[in-house]
Amino acid sequence: MALISRPFFMVNYNGQIVDDKALYLNVNNRGLLYGDALFETLRVVNGKLIFWEDHYLSLMSAMRILRMEIPMSFTMEFLEEQILMLLPGEQKNQSAAIRITVFRNNGGSYTPETNDVSYIISSDPLTNPYYILNEESYEVELFKDFTLSKNMLSNLKTNNRILNVVGSIYAKENGYQSCLMLNDSKSVTEGLDGNIFLVKDNVIQTPPIGDGCIKGVIRKKILDILCNVDTYECLEKSISPFELQQADELFITNSINGIQPISKYRKKTFGTTVAMDILGKLNAAARFN
Repeated sequence: MALISRPFFMVNYNGQIVDDKALYLNVNNRGLLYGDALFETLRVVNGKLIFWEDHYLSLMSAMRILRMEIPMSFTMEFLEEQILMLLPGEQKNQSAAIRITVFRNNGGSYTPETNDVSYIISSDPLTNPYYILNEESYEVELFKDFTLSKNMLSNLKTNNRILNVVGSIYAKENGYQSCLMLNDSKSVTEGLDGNIFLVKDNVIQTPPIGDGCIKGVIRKKILDILCNVDTYECLEKSISPFELQQADELFITNSINGIQPISKYRKKTFGTTVAMDILGKLNAAARFN
């Protein structure tokens, strides 16, 4: 393995900093063979892991559901230290997108020989420490070729994202910035890149976890924020495709971009007033969590 000292494009593989092009995985990797892996993405700003407790609990919960053996060393403090190893010295004052990938160790076929795990942590620089609203054109369409299942596995960030990959190719081929996915009951469940929120008058609606959407940290944070303000009514309720064109606003949320407004769906264009308001509250929560 090639040890490096570059601030970005570094990888922490089981506690050792390696070049991102180093050959530290092999053909028997279970994440490659069976998708036997999961991940969590988050922001680091000025040496602070944004919403770290929520991300940590999300990762631990997913590992338990997949029956992975959680190492005794996998405390919040240990993993935070492993993440910050990628941002040494003065680089801790910069912003980065972090991805933690955990996979079951080699051995076995569908039935693994062990439930022990390894991890990879990678980083990429971010240009802005705060969540900012991208107001460029962001047109979406429904992706109908395949649907999400309404079960607990759909809530997890596993490495099996082939539906998202095929949907993204469909969007690119047809001139859309992204697509919205349906579940097997034909309800709008999420975007290719995160959870969906619908705004109509002062009501903000997002699909319930039971519909098969990702259990996103920013989704949770926005729901927490909305529960503490009187400005909006918040509902966890299934969204039908018909409701999309009746909405005042639509937006997608994830841990790296924060809030991505949808500007157009079919013939309907949308505003960003509510998204901008919530984004300010999200940035405030990120500074003081």
